[in-house]
Amino acid sequence: MSADDETLKLLELALTAEIFNRHTDLDINDLTPECRELFGVNGEQEFKRPLLLSEGMIKRNLGIADACTKLSSVPVIACEEFGQRIRVPSLEAAAGWFVRKGGVPLIRNNPTLAFYFRDSDTAPVSYDDVRARNLPYEDTRAYVAKKTAEILAANEEFRHALDLVIISSPEEIEQNFEDIICTEEQKRIIGKIRTARKHRDLLARHRIHEVGKLLFVGPPGTGKTSLALALSREMHLPLIEVRLSMVTSQYLGETSKNIDRIFDFARKFAPCILFIDEFDFVAKSRVADDHGAMKRAVNSLLKNIDRINLVKDGVLLIGATNHPQLLDEAAWRRFDEIVEFGLPDTGMRFQILKSVTASIECRCNFEVLAAATEGFSGADLRILVKEALLSALMEGRAYITDQDIERGILLIGTRGTVRTQNWL
Repeated sequence: MSADDETLKLLELALTAEIFNRHTDLDINDLTPECRELFGVNGEQEFKRPLLLSEGMIKRNLGIADACTKLSSVPVIACEEFGQRIRVPSLEAAAGWFVRKGGVPLIRNNPTLAFYFRDSDTAPVSYDDVRARNLPYEDTRAYVAKKTAEILAANEEFRHALDLVIISSPEEIEQNFEDIICTEEQKRIIGKIRTARKHRDLLARHRIHEVGKLLFVGPPGTGKTSLALALSREMHLPLIEVRLSMVTSQYLGETSKNIDRIFDFARKFAPCILFIDEFDFVAKSRVADDHGAMKRAVNSLLKNIDRINLVKDGVLLIGATNHPQLLDEAAWRRFDEIVEFGLPDTGMRFQILKSVTASIECRCNFEVLAAATEGFSGADLRILVKEALLSALMEGRAYITDQDIERGILLIGTRGTVRTQNWL
């Protein structure tokens, strides 16, 4: 960062603090993630205004040393008490100086500044657009950590549940919903969930509660987990992921308690997505010789599914299974939507390949490639592209050719052959 860039950054922070302090209707989501960390804003209902900016805070959080020395030539900013407070004597003068020195790009990424400049001719900007692009506090790792700590402080028993789940904030999830190639039926069901979330109060008034329990069914590699993760980011909901093989304790008697703890934790954590992978591991067809503890575990799982829902609890429940034939009929009935994930057809394979190679120079015919990959899953296609790119790089090229693709197809075929071998 150049000296001029550092000066603009420092003035941005000072302006942000001044504007935020003056306008008490601004909230945590009007601060950029950088500003939240810098000012120590942690999501409390009432902010401890005024936000204060000091030389020490800047060095500690941004690594910019001697902030006051760098600002000594800036006429619209003042350092007081040996750098303990950096402030803006005249907001109007400082805002004008900031724009003239090239601060407009920073305004377009800072909701607090966009709020101040929203009616200004000097820096035309849409406050609503800037705020919409800003990462919400509820999507951050900091929010997840704070909420988890609050739940544990109220009930230490939930620590057992934390050992059995993986909690991801939308900020941490890499999958974008725009990159997921969905069928029309999948899009319809997702649209229904969006509508239900938007009208939860109306549905509750009419006592329509059985909404938001989805069962993802399909072979491995068809995108079940990817879609669940992408929905977390798309709907701004933290995701609590549990694999039932983890929940089943070596002491089977604890399994029912573990299931109860996880569902109770999800209710406390809501709004969120509770994603149960390997759903068939416990909720399998019950037969006469089943272990008694496992039967109790299945009953506990079914009971908890009955008790939780999106409308009352704010929990979107998603189960995923590669083996639907193993599921008890009672488990099937608990879900209001069965979402099928089949192997992609030619059109979907074409779209997946275009999406996966969007950032790669690919000198190949996607229509021919889509036709040649009948029976490939989405995961197979991603492996194919990875191998093709590695093949190109090994030959000193950064672009993919048909020959590279052929090597990738051969590898997938080899993997399939090995997988079906009987080594006994």
